[in-house]
Amino acid sequence: MSFWRLLHLLSLCLMTAGVGGTLVPIWRAWGAEQIERRVMLLDEAQRNETLLLLPGTIALMFSGYAWASAAGLNVVVTWWLVAVQALTFLDLFIFIPLMGMGLRRVRLLALAAEKEGAVTEELREAMADNVPVVFSTLIALTIPLMVWLPVFKPF
Repeated sequence: MSFWRLLHLLSLCLMTAGVGGTLVPIWRAWGAEQIERRVMLLDEAQRNETLLLLPGTIALMFSGYAWASAAGLNVVVTWWLVAVQALTFLDLFIFIPLMGMGLRRVRLLALAAEKEGAVTEELREAMADNVPVVFSTLIALTIPLMVWLPVFKPF
């Protein structure tokens, strides 16, 4: 069982590194004035999403099920575990895809604006939507809840 716990904690670290590696460049890109800097930060955010956040979230989910199975927990009637699963599915199937789509849209518009040499109206509109900022922040807010539930087991 300690092997699964270690694997699960490493997966949680990978997911958290992905959240930080994605969230920080997104926030910095929204504050950047220079288009070249904005493009660089959005590229970094998309790379971190692909290399750290997605694999970390998937590994977290599977290692969590393996750990729960090794510990003899029922994943259907253990209510704190059901809540953790709901948060993980919310991240994996709603927040991460919406953040990713918004990030790709802004990144492509920033690349086009960089080619033109100035910020375009389409990029201004996409930046005003704040889609990647909102959903990456929501992902970051679910992590403390996902850690709090198994530690305190409130229900």
